[in-house]
Amino acid sequence: MIHFKNSWQNLGRTLSLYIVGVTTIVFSCQAVNPPFVIKHLGDGQSIVQIDEQKKYLLLPVEEVSPEAKLYMIADNDVVRNMNVRLAINKVDYFVPVDLTGFDKKHLSFNFQLIPDSAICWNEMKLSDTFDVSNREMFRPVYHFTPAYGWMNDPNGMVYKDGIYHLFYQYNPYGSMWGNMHWGHATSRDLVSWEHQPVAIAPDALGTIFSGSCVVDKDNTAGFGAGAIVAFYTSASDRQVQSMAYSLDNGKTFRKYARNPILTSTQRDFRDPKVLWHEASGRWIMILAVGQEMQIYSSPNLKDWTMESKFGEGQGAHGGVWECPDLIELPIEGTELKKWVLICNLNPGGPFGGSATQYFVGTFDGKKFVNESPALTKWMDWGKDHYATVTWSNAPEGRHIALAWMSNWQYANNVPTQQYRSGNSVPRDLSLYTSKGETYVKCTPSRELLKLRDKGTKKRSFKVDRSYNLDRLLSDNTGTYEIEMTFKNKNAEIIGFQLFNSKGEEVEIYYNLVDKQFAMDRTKSGDVSFSKDFPAVTLAPIEGKDEMKLRLLIDKSSIEAFGDDGRFSMTNLVFPSEPYNRISFYAKGGSYNITSFTVYNLKTN
Repeated sequence: MIHFKNSWQNLGRTLSLYIVGVTTIVFSCQAVNPPFVIKHLGDGQSIVQIDEQKKYLLLPVEEVSPEAKLYMIADNDVVRNMNVRLAINKVDYFVPVDLTGFDKKHLSFNFQLIPDSAICWNEMKLSDTFDVSNREMFRPVYHFTPAYGWMNDPNGMVYKDGIYHLFYQYNPYGSMWGNMHWGHATSRDLVSWEHQPVAIAPDALGTIFSGSCVVDKDNTAGFGAGAIVAFYTSASDRQVQSMAYSLDNGKTFRKYARNPILTSTQRDFRDPKVLWHEASGRWIMILAVGQEMQIYSSPNLKDWTMESKFGEGQGAHGGVWECPDLIELPIEGTELKKWVLICNLNPGGPFGGSATQYFVGTFDGKKFVNESPALTKWMDWGKDHYATVTWSNAPEGRHIALAWMSNWQYANNVPTQQYRSGNSVPRDLSLYTSKGETYVKCTPSRELLKLRDKGTKKRSFKVDRSYNLDRLLSDNTGTYEIEMTFKNKNAEIIGFQLFNSKGEEVEIYYNLVDKQFAMDRTKSGDVSFSKDFPAVTLAPIEGKDEMKLRLLIDKSSIEAFGDDGRFSMTNLVFPSEPYNRISFYAKGGSYNITSFTVYNLKTN
């Protein structure tokens, strides 16, 4: 037997190498005054034993690294597991693992698939704090974003006792997709949001995919009158539907002991949206299943019966159907209402990747019937508006929608790291008719008006001129709003560019010959991270003589609303400095700008 020891100092830790025989190698990496002990077991297996009570274990992340599997162990029982892209060659950022609640237990972590030479072993640390102060130039001001980590679909959105609850698909262990939890934030005004602890975490049934919440006012489930009941997809090798409930107004949730409540042999079986159908006196659940929607009913939120299917021969089918919603909306100018089935699709959007389509029709508590099966209707005509769903139990009978402001073609690669992805602004939905068809109108929710600074300036603008927006903004950080009205004088194209001193620009124009509204972001700033990002997006318009346009700009996004919401277009942009100039032009004729207002937008 050969047995020797060689030790040296490495960043304050003593690394000891033991060789026993000729094949067994055990590494032990240990600080001089160790808050934890690292034991390398070979073949990428390591154990970290925690010897000091702190709130967080901070893990260094390198985004190009493959995912490593981590098991958190308390008194020899696995209490949590996660996938983390641990730093092998360099550290991009840190993510915290919350250790609270295990103060009197012996804690350790089992790391798998991490080489012994990885830099993470020298960089991980214990701490009582984790810095979430903003480090991102592209982080928006008035759009919701997570404090750190990855976010995609908004889900579980519910209003109760003056509070809007926003739950969302969340990875607290990195800024790329994975480890799906329900993150949680609350607001009283849809503008200012307060981050809350994670609401629902993965368990033995799987990670926590999208879903919905309802307020069970009449205690139909037996959890208690007024309980907030959450429905979500438990995702592992198969997808099943589960339930949790909150008796403290959404602060904490307890999972139903008899989960799952609904199963299927279909592989794509997810995103339950639950609503109360007054006419039939039953709860309705709509589920995305492959490329169709399945509709179920229940008297008690626990026992579900399938009623019908919808989807074959309807709308776009370029990818999997996801994130459904079913709402009844008023038709403006009438006392009538119609049902709208919202269906998110990935891929297969009008400009590639993910997008939101919808169907207008009737619903009798069992079956949805689309009134226009030959048409595909899109809720937003940009590339960055997906997973659109509405708040349950919203006040005043409102139907307020929120979307994930990204696209699956490049969401993991956009040029941020502390966090990835934000939400669209909240939008109130209604219906309008045009040429015999009924369409959804999306209007920025009225709460956004409170963002406008009182020092706003109005200007009269002439075509074929360039103007400095900085002169109209007290502090141009790339967060502002523009309202304008165009009066056409037989022009074929009318438009403008938003641009900066770096030559980065977004061109926005009306093509009145083809009856299209366009936004061109091909030269908008950083477009290098994905071949699918540079794009020109188009929306159909009615070609009126007078056109109203509202632009909401927030550092890395532009949301356009035309003719009071008859069309909307949402696109991300990543300029190296704010757009601070605007230049107008016309082709084949002329037009007037009859009103133009720039608003400073500020949150509290």
